[in-house]
Amino acid sequence: MNSKFLCAVAALVCGFASEAAFADGTAPAPTPEFTVTGDGAIVSQYRFRGLASSDNLPAVQASFTVTDKSGFYLSFWGSSGSGDKGDLVTGGTTGNFYISPKDGTEIDIYGGYSHTLAKSGITLDGGLYGYIYPNRVANNLFEVYGDLSKTYGPVSVKVGLNWAPAQHYFTLLGPNVTHYSMYEYGNISYTPAKVPALTFHAELGHTGGGLDYVKEYIDYTVGVGYKWKALTFDISLVGTNISRGDAANYIAATGGCTGQSAVYCGNATNSVYRVGKFVPVGSITAAF
Repeated sequence: MNSKFLCAVAALVCGFASEAAFADGTAPAPTPEFTVTGDGAIVSQYRFRGLASSDNLPAVQASFTVTDKSGFYLSFWGSSGSGDKGDLVTGGTTGNFYISPKDGTEIDIYGGYSHTLAKSGITLDGGLYGYIYPNRVANNLFEVYGDLSKTYGPVSVKVGLNWAPAQHYFTLLGPNVTHYSMYEYGNISYTPAKVPALTFHAELGHTGGGLDYVKEYIDYTVGVGYKWKALTFDISLVGTNISRGDAANYIAATGGCTGQSAVYCGNATNSVYRVGKFVPVGSITAAF
């Protein structure tokens, strides 16, 4: 009799405890079907794969992503002061040998699928990436991308590639330009356990094919970010392995100095070189 009574009391207590847990909100909430994340940023200049895309001027950027709980996602990203390598093609006749912000807004739309393998902890991600220039639609471009990432305690690493197959954009650059391009990269970040708001990061990339700038080149980024509430402050050193000599050779090979003065040739070389030169880049990003 006593044992039956004790069991009944125990069951009653467990029932009340369960109801209290739900009432206090401590029970796990169901995974939402969709999540929306985004951010806005002010950058001292817009650099894309090491190259200046805002004529070394400040830019405003924003993005948002819609993610399905299954792992599929769709993202939008935009920046002011965009430019395009197409300016270099006309540089021989106009003397404008740098990427200009006059092309206006750049809008990127990309989507894909991301999944983490439970046993290995490796995250697989891949999809399709589109670059849209509303004021110069001939320069629109798309790439297929994929990457692998994994976290080891305070260290996160990622390797990936972006492949731009043959498309209209490459035909604008002339018959001698490779009509596809490949970008391979790897990055690493470290967040100290004692200072979780601080993150050190570095990235190394390689461009080969139709998106070469002056030559097949390597870009790099080394920086540190600090997170305070919804804001992240970052300062990075960004550049490429393109030298002033590479820029001078490019000008000579494309006839940019034919019939021009030494001063003009020097200015043209400097304009080409400054696009990929080593510079500090600062940013303030607000997440929402």
